[in-house]
Amino acid sequence: MRYEGTVYRPPGEWKSYLLQCTIGCSHNACTFCGMYKDKRYRVRSMPEIMEDISMAKHQYGDLERVFLCDGDAIAMDIGDLLTILKTLYDTFPSLKKVTTYAGPRSILRKTAGELRQLRSAGLTRAYLGVESGWDALLRRVGKGVGAAEMLDAGMALNEAGFELWAIILLGLAGSGEPSRIHIQETVTLINQMKPRHLSAMTYTPVEGTKMEQDVREGRFICLTPDEALTEMRQLVSGLTVNPLHITANHPSNYLPIKGSLPDDREKILAMLDGALNGNIPLRTKRSSNL
Repeated sequence: MRYEGTVYRPPGEWKSYLLQCTIGCSHNACTFCGMYKDKRYRVRSMPEIMEDISMAKHQYGDLERVFLCDGDAIAMDIGDLLTILKTLYDTFPSLKKVTTYAGPRSILRKTAGELRQLRSAGLTRAYLGVESGWDALLRRVGKGVGAAEMLDAGMALNEAGFELWAIILLGLAGSGEPSRIHIQETVTLINQMKPRHLSAMTYTPVEGTKMEQDVREGRFICLTPDEALTEMRQLVSGLTVNPLHITANHPSNYLPIKGSLPDDREKILAMLDGALNGNIPLRTKRSSNL
């Protein structure tokens, strides 16, 4: 298969065929993110995309899952997206899921009717990088939207019938009072948004990003492992979405966690307390890029 630049996908899409519909991210201005810095955003031509689908058919025969790359395929023209979805389902009889990253600004540019069209055509899951529910923090890290717009984007996906997978970043605000506000506001936003899934990663400096420079020059202090675990504990304690599949098993996390709320809440809290008390070993975390 052929790809341009480094290609990223969510951990849960490891079984999916990756179809590169756009190159890079339509926003690509988040100060913490090192993804897609090696390329300039553009939409690939439809003949190229159709050729890639044909190549995948020849290579794999049939597929059950497809992930649309790169960082924000939902930004594409609605007609082109519908054509891609129809071609995928026509080409692969066993296809069950087509998923994508979805940037908040790109979601909000689509009408409710267009989002319903995409869902009806078989775009089943959208991964939304929420990062935080704290308005001031979202603006500081360059997400391009505030908390209210982020909530609107998530709600729009829910209302259109998407399986919404929200992603947040522990440690994004630093330690002390900013940490408390970050988690408090994030809990509030997630409880309002009501995604089906929530993934918590832990901020790790990525070389070449604005935040990494702030870390090197002492303007931003990363959380200690205990502080990151404490944020996770506050998050799990405060969430009321029922049911909610929650994971914190990305390599950026100190303690791998996976479960459902509210059923597994006490078990998860016990794991976090065990780690905080030194009874459960922590792992060395890696980059927060996917």
